[in-house]
Amino acid sequence: MTRTDRIRVLVVDDSVVIRRLVTDVLDADPQVEVVGVAQNGRIAVDKVAELNPDAVTMDIEMPEMNGIQAVRALRRTHPRLPIVMFSTLTERGASATLDALAAGASDYVTKPSNVGSVAESQQSVREQLIPKLIALCGRRRLPAQGSGRPLSSMLPPVVAAPPTARPPRTALLGVLAIGCSTGGPDALATLLPALPADLPVPVIVVQHMPPLFTKMLAQRLNGSCPLEVLEAAEGDAVRPGRILIAPGGFHLEVRPRAGSVVTHLSEDPPENFCRPAVDVMFRSVSATYGERALGVVLTGMGKDGERGAKVIRSAGGEVFVQDEPTSVVWGMPGAVAAAGQADRVIPLPQIAAELISALGRRPVPVGSAR
Repeated sequence: MTRTDRIRVLVVDDSVVIRRLVTDVLDADPQVEVVGVAQNGRIAVDKVAELNPDAVTMDIEMPEMNGIQAVRALRRTHPRLPIVMFSTLTERGASATLDALAAGASDYVTKPSNVGSVAESQQSVREQLIPKLIALCGRRRLPAQGSGRPLSSMLPPVVAAPPTARPPRTALLGVLAIGCSTGGPDALATLLPALPADLPVPVIVVQHMPPLFTKMLAQRLNGSCPLEVLEAAEGDAVRPGRILIAPGGFHLEVRPRAGSVVTHLSEDPPENFCRPAVDVMFRSVSATYGERALGVVLTGMGKDGERGAKVIRSAGGEVFVQDEPTSVVWGMPGAVAAAGQADRVIPLPQIAAELISALGRRPVPVGSAR
């Protein structure tokens, strides 16, 4: 791969140790090149204008101009520049990270701690950060050396396939299940407040996030939504008027109980490297609601939700996905669409209206005029 094909990254952190650690990890990868470093947000804004990097890694707490302020400043001039925040797994870190995402940051990774070896810290950064840079910058991983495959730095375009046949729905939809990852908090902050207080179905959400983050995300959304938003707990009632968000570290399922539906949390193995996983939630929703399930896949890395979407549609339910232009990463929704498991591909600002319409619409056979 030529140097011009590599992802050009600006590393921003007030710690010399962290700057060196992140730089060493990124420069060791053949797909990435560190083109500059900055000690604070003010210097970072100037260096972005000077160096025009493909992506920025950004610390949150820095002198002169912190990471959140820098994100706001950069978004005024570089609205699409991928910015990945370094976050701590603390309540304060979670709150600051959500502030950064609300300000326009693309994603976040866990900041290396002072505990453990340098090698462990490097491995943590390598596993978290490089896949996100590749996804956000539209790159794909290089083939192994000697494989004989051509070296191409750009992802081939994902093409939405026509939806595959599914059984006709004969009943009104009874639940709304939403899955998302990278870019999800901002997408949820657009979608969920637009749902009315009298929405006739419960809403279940899986957002790929660690513990603490999901709790704070639910609290923030609860302040802006007409519906009640909660981080799900074991045995919560699944009912209209309520949005339940899967807690970080737990799969979220729904189960019938005594004529009602309740939540079940589990620490079963991760699926698609995720816990909570959208596929787990989608399968559970389909098993409980059958043809009455409506699944939605929003922006996110990877393919989580693709297999679950097939399960929902095989039972007669419907699946909508966010479109590529409005997604931070068209990985999850793109995978569903490419597999022919999306009944509709919709821009984010229009999804709420489409959901409200679908949830109140009488069922019609697939392929009939609507």
